Amino acid sequence: MAFTDEQLERYSRHIILKEVGVKGQKRISAGRVLIIGAGGLGAPAAMYLAAAGVGTIGIADADAVDLSNLQRQIIHAGADVGKAKVQSAKESMNAMNPDVQVMTYREWINAANIRDIINDRDYDFIIDGTDNFPVKFLINDACVMMGKPFVHAGIIRFQGQLMTYLPGRGPCYRCVFRNPPPPDAVPTCRQAGVLGVMGGVIGSLQATEALKFLLGLEGLLTGSLLTYNALTMEFRKVKLARDQGCRVCGKDPSITTLIDYEQAVCDLRPA
Repeated sequence: MAFTDEQLERYSRHIILKEVGVKGQKRISAGRVLIIGAGGLGAPAAMYLAAAGVGTIGIADADAVDLSNLQRQIIHAGADVGKAKVQSAKESMNAMNPDVQVMTYREWINAANIRDIINDRDYDFIIDGTDNFPVKFLINDACVMMGKPFVHAGIIRFQGQLMTYLPGRGPCYRCVFRNPPPPDAVPTCRQAGVLGVMGGVIGSLQATEALKFLLGLEGLLTGSLLTYNALTMEFRKVKLARDQGCRVCGKDPSITTLIDYEQAVCDLRPA
């Protein structure tokens, strides 16, 4: 593909980077990224990926915009309250960059639909922007089984974390966290609160991982968990080991089909 003069100007700050260049920008423009959750994490990730010119961006969320979302979900505005989040997100992304094809899936992700949604555009990379353990484990299991890279993240109060899974390289989410916690054992953002900018910090890092993957750059958070504490302004990177006995990515996996875990763990809304 050849860029127009307008596109060369739009992406000029990328193109002058030796790690990107015209070739790298073409890789970004040919890229396909699926974002699950159009909330606190998915909102900034979607905006930055659209600004970067990722060619196809899918966004999955069954919820509608609520007034309480606007404290952190920057892809939505006051006029969008009551509108489907995926529609609001698509309008904001295309207003920023009409080059981007935005695919919307107004449905909760579950064991019955996740494969079809990922396969809909054969997405290259998945972003987990959810705030509930059942779906986080489902995303992990589906990506492992389908050989899809993804970046996990979570935010609560003043803390955030993220890690990236690459098929066959490093641990998956289940290697680290094993199983969903018992119902109500861990509070959600709705229950415990979250500083609004936490989504921007961690969601932007998720978008960074997606872009680095599309560009073929090294240094992804594979085998590492990056944590951030906004109160102390400290980042910490913890090395993670792959669990050879992991039930989904280990040598002899016992989880070979996708299942929906107990939905009572949390409210199934994105962060």
